[in-house]
Amino acid sequence: MARSGKVTVIGAGYYGSTTAQRLAEYDIFDEVVLTDVVDGKAEGLALDLNQSRPIEGFETTITGQTTGPDGEGYEAIAGSDIVVITAGLPRKPGMSRMDLIETNAKIMRAVAENVARHAPDAVVINVANPLDEMTALAQIVTGFDKSRIIGQAGMLDTARFTNNVAEKLGVPVSSVTTLTLGSHGDTMVPVPSACAVDGKPLTELLSADEIEELVTRTRNGGAEVVALLKTGSAYYAPSAAAARMAKAVAEDSGEVMPVCAWVDGEYGIAGVYLGVQAEIGREGIRKVVETDLTDSELAGLKEAAEAVRAKQADVKDL
Repeated sequence: MARSGKVTVIGAGYYGSTTAQRLAEYDIFDEVVLTDVVDGKAEGLALDLNQSRPIEGFETTITGQTTGPDGEGYEAIAGSDIVVITAGLPRKPGMSRMDLIETNAKIMRAVAENVARHAPDAVVINVANPLDEMTALAQIVTGFDKSRIIGQAGMLDTARFTNNVAEKLGVPVSSVTTLTLGSHGDTMVPVPSACAVDGKPLTELLSADEIEELVTRTRNGGAEVVALLKTGSAYYAPSAAAARMAKAVAEDSGEVMPVCAWVDGEYGIAGVYLGVQAEIGREGIRKVVETDLTDSELAGLKEAAEAVRAKQADVKDL
């Protein structure tokens, strides 16, 4: 099997280490680099992952690297085609994603500076919260073309919506199609008009109240996990989403995915990072793909754009 390229995951917490594992097990990369600020953590996890290779049958090598406050260790990411940024504090019960903005902005600024310095040609996939704002900050700090900075949110939110519908109706998840747009937060916009089960519109299978209940659960999906775990936040589904996005970039697949992307005129919205569907390729976002929306869905998307626009403008000063 042909392997090529190098992908880096910054942050070796549960989210980052699980993302690195998924990327390595795809067996399409020459190397996966995992970094962390905790001395020896990334190296230890990399050793453990490498020792799983004979069992799982993949040859991609995993390199662990401790990084320091002044950029020490970041030379390990040089030449990366893709960088997934998971670094940042997770939520605790009762916290919103926005409660993390100041702390995670400082972390993002330091990480993004080092990515720009050592991996200037990389496509960056951000997963740090608050998602839309940190994605905007990553672009501001790196100075990369906006198409090369992508946020992971819609893939996860759509997966949660799909799972919720499948559980409600008692059907396989493979039979369900859903979509969420907007922000990764309170102004998330699930799109019931684009949802179907075995091709049958969701609106014919569930009442408006039942759909709204599933929409609300989807919007609060991360908080539901956090409340149950009590320490830490979700990482299995989020890492699957981030890894799948990285795979689409690496394979230049052209796959259309719901992601956080720069919107410049689509849907009558411009100048903001927002959850939309986009075609993904080697250079990041090839194009934003507009979806037919009902009037209320479009209004919700525009509301989401305005809600995140002001916060994204503010992050440059954090």
